[in-house]
Amino acid sequence: MNGRTPTDGRACYVYGIVPADADTSGLEGIGDPPAPVRPLRHRGLAALVSEVVVDGPLGTAADLRGHARVLDTLAARGAVLPLRFGAVVRDAEAVTDELLAPNEEAFLDALQELRDTAQFTLRATYRQERVLREVLADREDIAGLREEVAALPEEATYYQRVRLGELIAGEIAARRESDTADALERLSPLAVAVRAASAADAAGDQAVSASFLVAKTSWTAFEAAAEELARDWAERTTMRLLGPLAPYDFASDAVDAVDAVADSRPSGAGARSAERGDSSWA
Repeated sequence: MNGRTPTDGRACYVYGIVPADADTSGLEGIGDPPAPVRPLRHRGLAALVSEVVVDGPLGTAADLRGHARVLDTLAARGAVLPLRFGAVVRDAEAVTDELLAPNEEAFLDALQELRDTAQFTLRATYRQERVLREVLADREDIAGLREEVAALPEEATYYQRVRLGELIAGEIAARRESDTADALERLSPLAVAVRAASAADAAGDQAVSASFLVAKTSWTAFEAAAEELARDWAERTTMRLLGPLAPYDFASDAVDAVDAVADSRPSGAGARSAERGDSSWA
């Protein structure tokens, strides 16, 4: 906490930054029972905080849900800069003087860019047996090698099995790249910004992982387009749409300054486990 410890054993847990005139009523954050959330204002900005015990535990599933609940509620009401889970600042004075005041211009600019938007995160995973059948149907060489391996003792086919695994992984990677491009082509026109996980870095049964910053006026159209995509892919993937969420993936640059002021405690499972607004299509 910037090298200084509160004398009363309590500090400010900071959820995010909003315009000073934002509706911050009725918010409950982390803790048991959930602590009331209040704004600390500085000119055109406000930091959303609640009181936290400095030496108390932080990082439970309930804390993660409380953190996300505050930010996602604010995102549905207007603009918010979400802070990473676990940001603790020593007191209210440090929040206004060391966090808000020095970064006022950058925060205001970022809030203006995020005004009336929210994040939607799309995650699709392959139905493994279906995708394997696709691969075998499209690649006679892979299907032939698979039959060859199945007909021989395991100890006699080590190198063939390694080669078979490489070929299947490569073919699935190609499908992942194609499917990611398809999803972005269909959904990106309805978003103002996109962050997609690299298909080359994905592994396992992941098909697509992408976040979209969507203007409030396009939320309904975006959800309809995502649902149509889910229907088209229903036989080969399971798809989830999370949102509307706080713009976690689109505000990182603006809130980097928080690390210089806050003690960001490890979050364990990560805030993503607490996201709400989950639409799943199996």
